[in-house]
Amino acid sequence: MAMVAAAVVGSGRRAGRKDARKGFVKLIMHLNTIIFDFDGTLAELRLDFEAMKRGLSALAAVYMGEEPEPSPLPALEWLDELAGEIEDYEGPDLAKEFHTRGRFLILSRELDGARQARLFPSARSVLATLRQRGMRAGVITRNSFSAVTKVFPDWRDHVEVLLAREDVPRVKPDPAHLGEALRRLDGAPESALMVGDHPIDVETGRRLGVPCVGVATGRVSAADLLQAGALHAVDDLDAFLAWLGETVVKP
Repeated sequence: MAMVAAAVVGSGRRAGRKDARKGFVKLIMHLNTIIFDFDGTLAELRLDFEAMKRGLSALAAVYMGEEPEPSPLPALEWLDELAGEIEDYEGPDLAKEFHTRGRFLILSRELDGARQARLFPSARSVLATLRQRGMRAGVITRNSFSAVTKVFPDWRDHVEVLLAREDVPRVKPDPAHLGEALRRLDGAPESALMVGDHPIDVETGRRLGVPCVGVATGRVSAADLLQAGALHAVDDLDAFLAWLGETVVKP
């Protein structure tokens, strides 16, 4: 079985991320499970999150009488927060109606993005190579199942588990999302690796004790992924596979 020693990066970088990495970077014994994010990691990121939030703001104005103040929260969490505010002032029925309409708005934007997106050229070959090496692979995503499968219709040929937003009670960064993927793969945090393009992926792994390798193929730089606490950061999936090949030592 594969053995991988997760080495801490150079002392200069390590000093700047000491607290974020404490208890996170460790020796991984018997690595056998890799969980990937989807948008920006395995596939092009075509989602316009700011446009999505502008749509939610306009919808909320119908119920609140004015557009809410902008929020740094991601769209899904902001939708929940706005629904809570509407419930406080207008009652549960209107809050539920708003939340349902907001979900459909988000889904519509996701499907629009999926129509423009493609898997990264090496995604299928990287996943095939991992399978040949005896690794079990899965995908967790905040995106909808219908949007993901529009981009990746043959996912079952390449990964064993795909957990989209509809498949779990709470999405990442809630660690239960990652934990459920590991459970279905008979994996464990101490033998797993998370791969993603966003600090949310790093945070998800950290909260479950799973190291994360960042791929700078989305909208976050390698430096920012390392700053967020990623174990390592690479430019793309090919570089991740090369790094894994150099790091994994078979006994």
